Amino acid sequence: MSLLLAAHVCLLLTTGATTVTADRVVVAKADRTLTLYRGTQVLRTYKIALGRNPVGPKEQQGDGRTPEGVYVIDGRNAQSAFHRSLHVSYPNGDDRRRAARRRVPPGGEIMIHGLPNGLGALGSAHLLRDWTEGCIAVMNDEIEEIWRLVPNGTRIEIRP
Repeated sequence: MSLLLAAHVCLLLTTGATTVTADRVVVAKADRTLTLYRGTQVLRTYKIALGRNPVGPKEQQGDGRTPEGVYVIDGRNAQSAFHRSLHVSYPNGDDRRRAARRRVPPGGEIMIHGLPNGLGALGSAHLLRDWTEGCIAVMNDEIEEIWRLVPNGTRIEIRP
């Protein structure tokens, strides 16, 4: 991406007049980051909290793990119990087959979401430990921005 285009993207994002949307989301579990991309250009990076048992891929319902793999954002909930939420298409076919081999339910309802309703004042203190049931949590102002920048159908890669 040219320097001029990158500067334009930056200006649009900071003025709120953006029509630029992400075409890929990358979650790096070990780094506790979620990064939005448009092509090779980084649009934004956020610090995140993960499932309470963050090491390794999700294996079954209730294990407290955040999945690993390639998914899409396939829905959104403006009335979420966690401010707002974007649904991740977990489980995919590989996840279902892996769970079936183990004879366990794969789980589901994996989201990128804000803080629990009424607890938004926690702010970045929520990052002190991993606390979700397998979701990816950000602060409320961050989920508002992610909500605007990430359309349904966007690819999400969740890496170890």
